[in-house]
Amino acid sequence: MSRRTTSRRSAAARDSKPVLNQLPWREVRNPFPPLNVLSADELEHIHSASLTILEDLGMEVLSAPARALYKAAGADVDEASGRVRMDRAMVMEHVAKAPAEFTLYSREASRDITFGGNRVLVTPVSSTPNCSDLDGGRRPGTFRDFENLVKIAASLNCIHFFAGYPTEAIDLPVPTRHLDCYMSFITLTDRVWRTYALGAERSRDGIIMNRIARGISEAEMIEKPGLITLINTNSPLKLDEPMCQGLIEMATHGQAVAITPFTLLGAMAPTTLAGALAQQNAEALAGLALIQMVRPGCPSVYGGFTSNVDMKSGAPAFGTPEYVKATLAGGQLARKYAIPFRTSNVNASNAVDAQGAYESGMSLWAAFMSGANFIHHGAGWLEGGLVASFEKMIVDAEMLQGMFETMMPIEVSDAAIGMEAMRDVGPGGHFFGTQHTLDRYETAFYAPMLSDWRNYETWVEAGSPDAATRANKLWKMILENYEAPELDPAIVEELETFVAKRKEEGGVHDN
Repeated sequence: MSRRTTSRRSAAARDSKPVLNQLPWREVRNPFPPLNVLSADELEHIHSASLTILEDLGMEVLSAPARALYKAAGADVDEASGRVRMDRAMVMEHVAKAPAEFTLYSREASRDITFGGNRVLVTPVSSTPNCSDLDGGRRPGTFRDFENLVKIAASLNCIHFFAGYPTEAIDLPVPTRHLDCYMSFITLTDRVWRTYALGAERSRDGIIMNRIARGISEAEMIEKPGLITLINTNSPLKLDEPMCQGLIEMATHGQAVAITPFTLLGAMAPTTLAGALAQQNAEALAGLALIQMVRPGCPSVYGGFTSNVDMKSGAPAFGTPEYVKATLAGGQLARKYAIPFRTSNVNASNAVDAQGAYESGMSLWAAFMSGANFIHHGAGWLEGGLVASFEKMIVDAEMLQGMFETMMPIEVSDAAIGMEAMRDVGPGGHFFGTQHTLDRYETAFYAPMLSDWRNYETWVEAGSPDAATRANKLWKMILENYEAPELDPAIVEELETFVAKRKEEGGVHDN
C-alpha cells in the first residue's frame, strides 16, 4: 500500500505564507484556442516530408539495444553504419500508442500534475553550467547554488515541477552528483522532478529513490509514474548511446519521456523554417516511436526547440520571430499526433535587462499561443541557457503570473456589471466610494510580485531601484523564509542508506 506522506502543514498552508505577493498554487488551464501558423496543407506537407526523411535518410542510432528494438518493429537497420530507416506506417503505428494525457504523481497528492489537454505546466531553468546574481556575479554553479535555486523555485507557486538541476553542481563528483541532487529534490521540495537520462544508471537510481520517497512498490511505480526525463536528439538525425540507454530504462519502468530535437536553423538544421521543422518532426517521431516500442502507452511528450543562429557569429538566438513561428508550428504538429507539447521560455541576453524581458516575453507568448502543455526553462534562463540567474527567476515568475491571471475568465454577471453603482455615480462622478468598489477593492486587480507602481518621486526617494534590484531583494527574502516540506524520518533514513551504498559502489559506470 502507498505511504504517501502529508505534511502536518498542508501544501496550501505553506503556499499562503506571506512571503511573496503571489497567486495561489493551482492547475493552470489555457482557455485560448491555439494559434495555427500553418495551413492544413502545409502541416501535412511537413508531416509527409518528415516521414520521407525517416524512410530515405533514416536516423543514426548509436545504441545496439535501441537498434534491436527498431529492427524488431520492422525498420531497416544497417549495423555497420548504425543507420536506421523506418517505414512511415510503422512509425505512425507506434506514435499513435502514446497517450494524449497522463499524470505524474508526487509524494504529496496536492502536487500531482497532469499533462495534456489545455493544461499548462512550468519548470525552472535547468542544466546550466553557470549561475549569477547581483551580489556574486557570474560563476560556475555549485551545490549550494543548486540548492538555493531549488528552494526559490519550490517557493514559487507558478513553478509546477522540476525538469532538471537549475544549475549544475560542478563541485560534486560527476559519478555521484545525481544522487545528491535527487536527494535535494526529494527533501527540499514536494514536487515532481526529473531524472537525467545520461545512461541507464542515473535513471535507475532516480526510479528507486522516487519509489522510496513515495513509499510504493515497483508495480505501483509503473501504474502511477512519478518521474520524467528529457531526451535530446543529436541533431541532425542522430540518437546517441547515453540518451538511448536512459530512454529505454525510463520507458521500461513506465516513466514519462520527453523527446526534444535541438534544431538551430543554419547550424544543425536547414536555414529555412520548413526544412528545420521537417527535420525536428522526423527526429521527434523517431524518438516517440522508440518509447512506444519499449512500452506501449508509456507517457510521452513532443518537444520543440527550433530557433535560429546569428549568421555573423554562429551564436544561438532565442525569442526571435523564427523561434516564435517554430514554436507555433511545433504545437500544431504535437496536436496532430495528440501528444502533449513542450517548449521553453528562452532568451539570448547576457543580463537581466530589457532584451532578456522582451525575448522571454516573445517566448512565453509563443508558448501559450501554441497550446504548450509543458514550458521548460520557465524561470531563470539567461545567456542562451549558459546561466541560471537568481534575479531572472523572479522576473520570469512575474511574467508567468501575469500570463496565468490573463487566462482567468472574465466574470460577467449583473453583480459584476454594477448597474446600480453606475446609477449612483452618474455622469462625471467617480467610483472610489461606491459599495461596488468597496466590496472588491482588495481583490479586484492582479497584485504584482515585482512591478513597482509607485509614483516617480516616491520611487526616487526609495533609491530608484530597477527590476533586477527589486528581484534581488525578493529572492533573498524567499531564502530567508524558506521551510522544507516535512518528510517521514524513516523515509529519509532509507534514502540516505541507498545513497551511501551507491556512493560506496562508485556511482555511475555506464558512461
